[in-house]
Amino acid sequence: MKFFVDTAVIEEIRELNDLGMVDGVTTNPSLILKSGRNILEVTREICELVSGPVSAEVVASKAEDMIAEGRKLVEIAPNIAVKVPLTWDGLKACKVLSDEGYMVNVTLCFSANQALLAAKAGATFISPFIGRLDDQSFDGLDLIEDIRTIYDNYDFKTQILAASIRTVNHVAECAKIGADVMTAPPSVIKALAKHMLTDSGLAQFNADWAKTGQSIL
Repeated sequence: MKFFVDTAVIEEIRELNDLGMVDGVTTNPSLILKSGRNILEVTREICELVSGPVSAEVVASKAEDMIAEGRKLVEIAPNIAVKVPLTWDGLKACKVLSDEGYMVNVTLCFSANQALLAAKAGATFISPFIGRLDDQSFDGLDLIEDIRTIYDNYDFKTQILAASIRTVNHVAECAKIGADVMTAPPSVIKALAKHMLTDSGLAQFNADWAKTGQSIL
């Protein structure tokens, strides 16, 4: 499973990228706001830092304006994936931009039917939002499983990009279901390395090593 990091903060991306943990980056207007940077400038810097897809989101609501914004965003770098919302206008923009050879990430997906439409429109990525479904007492992982089944049934090439991931369990379950990609905040990616038994085991090893009075160096 590919790891995308969900942030527009350069330092966070660089730290994970240096460890080989970044296959791509996702951003949105909220993350751009948090970064405090100009969208074109920070997106260009991210694209220079990572070689994988970098999702940059349009903010227009009409298809023709989304298409114009998408064409502007792809001028930044060849690894830009234009992020459009899963609305009818967003699907229209997806079709045009994907036909022009650009990567398109269709976001804010909350149903299998929406995911089916995105695949038909030529989306490179579909972004189902697990955490937000969980917030409304639905099981977001069920949606990932449904989309996987549908895409496999018809050999759709659209990649399932599991989004709105809040916990390390979300990551493991998405990997078991067969999501192609997951995007998560840096804090969740770092938390994947944590386990209380690792911590307790290390503490025991360190205590025993201290008793030997030895030094490796």
